[in-house]
Parts: sequence; C-alpha cells; structure tokens
Amino acid sequence: QVQLVESGGGLVQAGGSLRLSCAASGSIFSFNAIGWYRQAPGKQRELVASITLGGSTHYVDSAKDRFTISRDIVQNTVYLQMNSLKAEDTAVYYCNGKIMATDYWGQGTQVTVSS
Repeated sequence: QVQLVESGGGLVQAGGSLRLSCAASGSIFSFNAIGWYRQAPGKQRELVASITLGGSTHYVDSAKDRFTISRDIVQNTVYLQMNSLKAEDTAVYYCNGKIMATDYWGQGTQVTVSS
C-alpha cells in the first residue's frame, strides 16, 4: 500500500525557515511526480512545488526564490525547504504523489507563520 507521511510543520516567526519532509512507503521512483500542496482556511488547495521522476522542478510564483524542493533517493523522502516565511504561507501542507492517473496524499502538516 502506498503511503506518504509528512512531518516538519510547526509555528515559526515571519522570516524564519522550516523544512518539511514527505516519506514514501516505497521507492520515490515509483511516482511520476511528487509535489507539495497547501491549503489555507477558506482557500483552495494549491500546488506549491513539485519534482518529477526525471528531477525537473516546478514552483508557484510565490514560492520561487524562497522554497526549494529536493529528494533523497536513499531515504525515499522528498523535502520542502522553506525560507523567508511569510504570514501568507500559513496553511496545511500536503504531500502528493502521482502514479499514472492515481493521486496519493499524505495526512498534511500544519505550518503557521506568525507576523
């Protein structure tokens, strides 16, 4: 069974940093792509960053130059390093993995940025 488990969320002051982790139950190369999404209260879930099987990365404009997605193939983990955090980054962050046409989601981790 495919599982994705997020960790690393928490409360941080504006300007601070957090690193989120998404641990996969199997090889991350099983996924066509793995991405980090976030959902703030009253807003739709949005893609923040993703990394493909081939290693290509994509970022939403608001995350460019502040967030970095990376992966550790030995640990089967995808990371989201978030720097220069802003209050508007406050949300539940979800890890998503795509295998063919199927989406797999983690349980989410709360990130709260205090201003």
